[in-house]
Amino acid sequence: MKSAYIKILSGVALASTLGLGSCINDLDQLPQDPSVVQTPTFASNPKEYIGEVMAKCYSSLAVSGQYGPNGDSDIKGLDGGTSQYTRGLFMLNEFPTDECMWVYQDAGVADLVQANWGSDNVVVYGIYSRFYTQIAICNDFLRLVKDPASQGIPVDAELQKEIDQFKLEARALRGMSYYNIIDLWGRAVIAWDDMAYGEIPPQAESREALYNKVVEDLEDVLSAWPDNQQVVYGRIGKDAVEALLCRYYLNAEVWTGKAAYDKCWTHAQNIINRHKGGGFQESGLAKNYLSLFCRNNHMFMPGGSLSDQNEILWGIPYENTYTEPWGGTTFLVYAPIKNASENALDAGFCDVTYYGVSDGWGCMHARQQFSEKFNFVNGYSSDNRTYLWLTENAGYKLENTKYDDYTDGYIPMKFTNVMCEADGTMPLWEDAKTHLHRAGVQPVETEPNHPSNDLPLIRLADVYMMAAECTLHGAGDKNTGVEYVNLIRARAGVAPWGSVELTAENILDERAREFYWEMTRRTDLIRFGKFTSGYNWNWKNNIYTGTPIADYRVLYPLPANVTAVYGSSMIQNPGY
Repeated sequence: MKSAYIKILSGVALASTLGLGSCINDLDQLPQDPSVVQTPTFASNPKEYIGEVMAKCYSSLAVSGQYGPNGDSDIKGLDGGTSQYTRGLFMLNEFPTDECMWVYQDAGVADLVQANWGSDNVVVYGIYSRFYTQIAICNDFLRLVKDPASQGIPVDAELQKEIDQFKLEARALRGMSYYNIIDLWGRAVIAWDDMAYGEIPPQAESREALYNKVVEDLEDVLSAWPDNQQVVYGRIGKDAVEALLCRYYLNAEVWTGKAAYDKCWTHAQNIINRHKGGGFQESGLAKNYLSLFCRNNHMFMPGGSLSDQNEILWGIPYENTYTEPWGGTTFLVYAPIKNASENALDAGFCDVTYYGVSDGWGCMHARQQFSEKFNFVNGYSSDNRTYLWLTENAGYKLENTKYDDYTDGYIPMKFTNVMCEADGTMPLWEDAKTHLHRAGVQPVETEPNHPSNDLPLIRLADVYMMAAECTLHGAGDKNTGVEYVNLIRARAGVAPWGSVELTAENILDERAREFYWEMTRRTDLIRFGKFTSGYNWNWKNNIYTGTPIADYRVLYPLPANVTAVYGSSMIQNPGY
């Protein structure tokens, strides 16, 4: 079932470019393939082709373009691998924080790691363009299906019902991109499906105005979502939409100046109540943490086989040979590890087959301050979320004294291409030769180049943690908040909290431990007032011990190439 769905996702032509253009000249998104499907073709088989256009709305989150990991990318001007949606999101939300460092001095990336970027940063420009490309694809689909009959596309009652559901999903997918845009750039532009083709989208009146427009649309999507819908694997369901709204409301005070913790709490309770009764301590959570990031983690996805442990509320499907990005889970599995030399305990090396892959890049590791949150002693922590970490046990150091030394920093292995059992449990064992911790069903089958684990975007654990955080702001019951956090901690094998320990600082640290490398860290640090000052980490501001950065860096700059197109009609973010 998984492979069949992925094949459809990855094989679809760029049909959604029927009217798609770009307001950014050198990141043009017009089709180049002469076989691209045109409107008259839809009339011959509307169900098939409308489904393929919808598939593009999903696949553009997973891959960079239509032909291989770096071939014919949807945007031009940035390497296809680097410009993949979630890899870009990772770079902007994780690199400037305490959670990781990128060893190589790639163009634009070093400035992100050191929190020293400007409006001419090529990565910032490319990812801004990637997110708006995704929005344009969703808008284009919505235009196409608004009135298919007027375009000569016949639609019967059965197909209309499917189209109505597709429209809800496309709006939710658009809402996810706007979540990231509002978070990263604030007052950006409003591109919507009611605009004519070729119309240049205006800049929002304010960050709050853009937030309000998207939230209102998502609330409408949620209210129209069918009850008890059977979610098809690879697509999103009601939980995903409501969890996305939770994230909007959790960050409302930062983004708009108006708190909405009560709304976040209410939506979180709805999701939690729908999931209670199975999984870890009947919470709906998966029973094993590492299984959520392994090769067959599709079982925890909407439509997956473990409905009682359906923790991945919104995820991106991947499978080797059908989806081949240099972003996605390929990036998250390959970047932290490096293949072994003759002696697997040589500093900075491991046996990559332990993780179900055939190679590693050796270019990403943890910063000291993040690793210290797990209370390591002689390279070992009692927190089972670190079970696969490479520390002194494999020749790595806690400290990051040398910025470009791969071994200066622990390797926080989390995403793997190994298999868990069919019931979701993950075998854990020790390698007899190296005494390094290993996980997965033996023997481990390796795959060349691209792993098959799906990428979680929002998990049920995040909903529990968001609800707990709301109780710090007077929304919901604090004792219930403690119970929610203790579910997370119990699964990690660490001691429970009492009510006195439910503090802002502790919540922020627990979020780091639970959601590391899941593209939330910068957002969390900003929400807790710890991103620019009040907390330093190695190589922040390009200083080994770290120093505060300017407050205006809570937003990225609108790319200079974009502001040049808009001229005086676009207001740049302060400080740039």
